[in-house]
Amino acid sequence: MDAVFKALADETRRRLLDRLHEHNGQTLGELCGRIDMTRQSVTQHLAVLEAANLVSTVRRGREKLHYLNPVPLHEIQQRWIDKFERPRLRALGDLKRRAEEAMTDKPTFVYVTYIASTPEKVWDALTDADLTAAYWGHSNVSDWRQGSRWEHVRIDGSGIADVVGTVVESDRPNRLVTTWTSPEDEGKEDAYSRVTYDIRRHEDIVRLTVTHEDLADEGELSDVSGGWPAVLSNLKSVLETGSPLPQSPWLVPGDR
Repeated sequence: MDAVFKALADETRRRLLDRLHEHNGQTLGELCGRIDMTRQSVTQHLAVLEAANLVSTVRRGREKLHYLNPVPLHEIQQRWIDKFERPRLRALGDLKRRAEEAMTDKPTFVYVTYIASTPEKVWDALTDADLTAAYWGHSNVSDWRQGSRWEHVRIDGSGIADVVGTVVESDRPNRLVTTWTSPEDEGKEDAYSRVTYDIRRHEDIVRLTVTHEDLADEGELSDVSGGWPAVLSNLKSVLETGSPLPQSPWLVPGDR
């Protein structure tokens, strides 16, 4: 939390967050165009924001897109604001929803977490049926080859899959891309969202970035904004302690 407050103490860094709040998913060039400062200086400020987990980046082709990560701000709100002045400052609750909108017409959610593990173990935790059952409440089932089908299967013995899709990209242990839809909508055009897991070493730990894009609407964005933090917190706990957190797993559409 100290890194967050240090990052927010600088006016330029706050302005960069404001620019991403207004228009998420910007390149360095786009941000420099709105800040009267050299590219090198803006890059240095963005590095501080990224180190504080206030900004996350996603590669798209040759471009590097910057996203406001609202989770640390939400934690500050919960710890120091909500319990004192919730009624007067309720408008801050809109920050998370608005900050996670992407440059496309459809909403995008980006979440970054750091895990004391190895890229190989994080990959296995995302793809192993037994491990996903332990922290997600569903088993992710596939051979994880590019072009293969995958299923998000309930662990109640029913064999019902609540999410299905295709493995778009599979590069163990660095990157996994899958499409998501309900079994009822499988095969329908524009019925799929897309989830990308980027796994990178960060000194002696792992930086995991999850990008969920092409979401249908704000309602689906709200669902995944509440679901992914719970799932990934459970994943982090399983890898670091051997046990999931004492909380309910994410209920995907079809469980409700």
